[in-house]
Amino acid sequence: MGKKSKAEKKNKGKKKHDLSIGPQDIASVLVQAARSMRTVVSRNLLDSGLYAGQDGVMLLLAETDGLTAGNLAIKLGVKAPTMTRTIGRMEAQGFVERRTDDGDGRLTKVYLTELGRNSLQTIEAAGKTSETMATQGMSDKEIKTLMKLLRVVDANLQGSTPGE
Repeated sequence: MGKKSKAEKKNKGKKKHDLSIGPQDIASVLVQAARSMRTVVSRNLLDSGLYAGQDGVMLLLAETDGLTAGNLAIKLGVKAPTMTRTIGRMEAQGFVERRTDDGDGRLTKVYLTELGRNSLQTIEAAGKTSETMATQGMSDKEIKTLMKLLRVVDANLQGSTPGE
């Protein structure tokens, strides 16, 4: 046998991708886990009157109040008509209000109401409860590894590198 190449030495100890586990398998598991998490979060929010997806809108507005429906749709990865319906429902529930932008009267921005702000703790508690359920039996190191790997997967799917 000859000398090992630099690439062989560098990859020593690293496992090659197991080709028996296809991308569809990974996609199926990720999608199912995301659905399960969403279901648990939604169940934990029912008593507050919030529905699936509304928590994301409220958390974004808590970070930056006064976003347009278009901005919210982009940040949450949904279509504009879906966001418009969601905002309409949330406005009827009293969680948000729409106001014309002071600087540009053509723009309408969405703001949290007092009820919306008061609901943020409930949303955060529901998220924490869901995370605790999802990570039962996992060590802190495993949770950190999972988070790191999910970020890499997300970055790969978005066509960028982690940390960009």
